[in-house]
Amino acid sequence: MNNYEVMELNQILQEFNKCTKCQYNGKLEIKNHQGKTWSFYYQLGQMVWATGGTHPYRRWLRNLSQNCPHLDMNHIHYYAESILIDYWDYLLLENLYATQKINKEQVNNIVANTINEILFDLAQQRNLSSFTCERNQEFILKSPLISTTANMFVKQTQDAWQQWLAAGLGDISPSSSPVLRKPEQLQQQVSPLVYKNFDRLINGKHTLWDLAGKMNQSLLSIARSLLPYIQQGIVELIEVSDLPLPRNKVNKNYQTTQAKREKPLLIACIDDSFQVCNTLERIITANGMKFVSVQNPLEALPMLMEKKPDLIFLDLMMPVVNGYEVCNQIRRTSYFAKTPVVILTGSDGVFDRVRSKVFGATEFITKPVKTEQVLGIIDKYLQPDIVIENLSDLAFSY
Repeated sequence: MNNYEVMELNQILQEFNKCTKCQYNGKLEIKNHQGKTWSFYYQLGQMVWATGGTHPYRRWLRNLSQNCPHLDMNHIHYYAESILIDYWDYLLLENLYATQKINKEQVNNIVANTINEILFDLAQQRNLSSFTCERNQEFILKSPLISTTANMFVKQTQDAWQQWLAAGLGDISPSSSPVLRKPEQLQQQVSPLVYKNFDRLINGKHTLWDLAGKMNQSLLSIARSLLPYIQQGIVELIEVSDLPLPRNKVNKNYQTTQAKREKPLLIACIDDSFQVCNTLERIITANGMKFVSVQNPLEALPMLMEKKPDLIFLDLMMPVVNGYEVCNQIRRTSYFAKTPVVILTGSDGVFDRVRSKVFGATEFITKPVKTEQVLGIIDKYLQPDIVIENLSDLAFSY
């Protein structure tokens, strides 16, 4: 790398240090002039997740396969709306952990591997002459699965990158895929068993990262072993695209009905949790409706009066003003006298249900919110003429 590139990479390292020192909460997004993006999520200065880079779905499948071999990859389905946000993989990982499909150690390994791979991908960019670093404190992962200092990850990446350069691999991308170009010449140089493995795996379908995972070896050892054949032209490295992210089937009748409305339904959520608001937004917008979130309960009523939503989801426990008081304010406003207000809460106590009804709540559901719950509520109070079939298809299944 030339001095200019080193200077640019040092600026990125300084940005990581700033986030750690100021105990930053939110997302740090790094983008180069080609539009490639790397996003790092912090809580109290700790790096808790990273997204972006090259081949996010390949990376996800590889990490699951390596760390959770008991999972049947063909039976993991994804919310269609989840892919609309860049940390869909974190939400899925969180769900796997919450449903006890994977344990804490497996989670920690996947988080660490993901962050290290993305940092390595960032370190290898040879043309960072123009890039931007942007912080966004709206993107906070409220329930971090692991909290590790960015300095540790950066140090590991620096060491790995220096080893990569020392091995003469600076021009080789781990995201490229080797393909066998001169099989006859290879047969003359290796044993039949080695040739068989080459013929089976070096086919342009697997990246170097993938091969390291499949063969349970380090990325460095895989690349080193292939380097002589690459230099002889026996093996060629080619660029490959990411694998397509699968989606669950979304009820087409439901979305078609939404599309036929003269004015799409508007659903509001009053909750101080960005994660809850974001989950609801994905569900609502993926099904043809509009969404508005209010994270400051003191701003709820003016915002509701301005937007005039058709249904309101309301968190029960919020700072300064609780859900009961907000619900009472809503019901005292004539415009919202008949607007459905659905209470969101982490508990399922009878007292909370009764008290919510006293303050004018229409319905009461517990967190974490699920797609079938949300669409069922909307179906119940806003569109009784619509029948939604197989709502279970919209949820994660394993």
